[in-house]
Amino acid sequence: MQPATPSTLQDAAPLPNPGDYVSTDEAARILGVSRQSMCNWRWKRQGPRFHKIGARLVRYHRADLAAFAAGESGRASAA
Repeated sequence: MQPATPSTLQDAAPLPNPGDYVSTDEAARILGVSRQSMCNWRWKRQGPRFHKIGARLVRYHRADLAAFAAGESGRASAA
């Protein structure tokens, strides 16, 4: 494995800011739906993309919520 060089670091995707990810409750408030709707969508693989951190922690990226609200998001997926 080669060490990171300035050119490879520039090509890497930028790290998300801590405020870019929100909880299920906050995502539900942003979209104007219930927390249970968010859970149902996740179970059915519908709704906005979500990210699982560990076994239980679920977070939504604000950009994914905006894309879903605009009708631009495809199927939900755990990343």
